[in-house]
Parts: sequence; structure tokens; C-alpha cells
Amino acid sequence: MRLLEQIGVAAMRQIDPELAHGLAIKALNAGLGPKDGPYSSDRLRTNLAGLDLPNPVGLAAGFDKNATALHALSGCGFGFLEVGAATPRAQVGNPKPRLFRLKQDQAAINRFGFNNQGMDVIAARLSARPKGVIGLNLGANKDSDDKAADFAKVLTACGAYLDFATVNVSSPNTEKLRDLQGKAALAALLNGVMEANAALKKPVKVFLKIAPDLDEAAFDDVAEVADASGIDALIATNTTLDRIGLNGPHAAQTGGLSGQPLFEKSTKVLAQLSSRTKLPIVGVGGVGSAEQAFEKIRAGASAVQLYTALVYGGISLADDIVRELEVLLAKAGFATVADAVGTGRSDYL
Repeated sequence: MRLLEQIGVAAMRQIDPELAHGLAIKALNAGLGPKDGPYSSDRLRTNLAGLDLPNPVGLAAGFDKNATALHALSGCGFGFLEVGAATPRAQVGNPKPRLFRLKQDQAAINRFGFNNQGMDVIAARLSARPKGVIGLNLGANKDSDDKAADFAKVLTACGAYLDFATVNVSSPNTEKLRDLQGKAALAALLNGVMEANAALKKPVKVFLKIAPDLDEAAFDDVAEVADASGIDALIATNTTLDRIGLNGPHAAQTGGLSGQPLFEKSTKVLAQLSSRTKLPIVGVGGVGSAEQAFEKIRAGASAVQLYTALVYGGISLADDIVRELEVLLAKAGFATVADAVGTGRSDYL
């Protein structure tokens, strides 16, 4: 299976990246992906904000925007899944082309703009979800008069089928969305989301996903607001607007950069936040190996997520990382993932 997957990945990289992404989803739903489910052990099992995970390696939002492949993805080795982003109303997103591979950098640039089929369609799919820990990335419509209110609307529509919901105010591809990371605006937004969450029959865990392009003062503000809001965890980080050191013909494309060039920057942000708050943090940005997952954990992450690395390593990469991470934890003398969290934070401060 792995040889066939490698051939398929190589073939996919020869066609338009957004088309390839759609074909990858179809292939998974046709049964061409792994089926064993998440690998786990006493060393790998961990807790994230009260959620019991079989292992700490999750799938980041954006891969399965419309929750069309949940059952297939549940067999691919991830300890948890995040789908979306979902907005109240369906929207087509930004004009194509809007996804670009940077093969030389093992990276990607996207400017999708929250393209999705809307919260009602996504909620219907989530209602038939498989077992496991599943979350939804909450977004806002591009033409919304009240973007802050959109997050609460999506949570109200979909919350009954979730284990966690992520407030995404950090995508660079929706105009003025990142303005909601300001202290007062963020506090008001999170207050609305937490009110909507409290109104659910069974409230879910609420996470906040932040941008890597923040200054020191903004770190302080995010940590202060997050701690006061009652949310359960942070996700560090979303894509970056930086283009430092990139190669290849698409390096100047507008949009959010993900993949290997983001690893160091996102890990520094993770460590900075970890030193400012006691909230658990999910580390995302440039994770493409067990060594990088382990480094995120040691920098302060209770769990990690990946997405762009799958473009180059295939869907089986998740299981490879999980199994190799277990070996790294053992070699370093850690009996559990939790024992390793934050042990290398000082390297990034």
C-alpha cells in the first residue's frame, strides 16, 4: 500500500494542486487510504484540554473543509481530526488559482478565503460522524456585517456533533479577519462564542487559533484575553505572511505560507505563548517528521497537527510520525507525552 501511495503522491504533484487535493479526498473515500485507525500506547496516550487522545498527532483544519471524508480519515492514524473552516453561509472563496506548491521549500501558499459549503451542510455530515475526537474550525463569511457573530452561529449549528471547536481569527485570506485578534475585539468575540457554547446541551471544548505574525505585546494580549475568556486551549499557529528565504517560482504569491519554512517561527510563537499561559497548546506549522513533532512538544505543545507535509509525504505520514515519536519519547526517557511537554521551551525563549 505504501508503494502505491508514493506513486500516487508523485502523480498528484504533476497536476493542479487544488484538483489534486480534491482527488485525494475522493481516493480516501474510495477506500484507498490506511484503515487501521490511530496507533496508540501508554506512552502515546495523552489528554488535551480534557479530551483523551490515543496519540498526540492530529490533522489540521483545511484538509477536509466540508467534513466529507471523516470516516476515511479516522482510519489514517491521527489521534484527532479538525475539519472546516465552516462559515454560516456557503461561499466560493477567492478566485482560482489559489493554492501553490513550493516543492523546493516543502511548503505551500494558499489564499482560499474560507471556501466551504456552509454550516448546515457540514452539520448534517458531522451528525453521522465516526468515533474519535473531532473538532470544527469556525470561520466568518467574507461579506458578513458582523464577523464576530458568525463564529457563534456556526458553533450553535454544529456544536452538538463536536468534541472541540476552534475560533479561527488568524487566517490571512479573509479581509479584516485578523483585526479580531486585537485585545478588545478578541475578548468580545470569545465572550459571544462562550455564551453560545454554554447554551449547547453539551458544551464543547473551545480552542483559539492565532497567527504567527504577532509582536511581543500581542502575545501578552492574546494570553491575557485567552486566560480570562474561559476557553480551553490555544492553537499556535496559522499560516504566515512572511516570505523570508523562499525559493521557486511561486514564492511571491499572496496568501498564507505553510510547511517547512514556518516551523521555526511557529515553534517560537508556541514557546512564547506557553511561557505566558497555563492553557494547553496545540503546535502546528511545519510538522513533517517525528523529530519536529517532538520538538513542538518540548517547546510547550500538548499535541500537534499537520497538513502541508501530507502533500509531500502522503497520508500514511501521520502513522509514521506517531510510531517514530513513541521511539523518540522512550529514548529521551519520557514515560508519557505529558512528561515531555515544555521541557525544551527555554531553547526558543
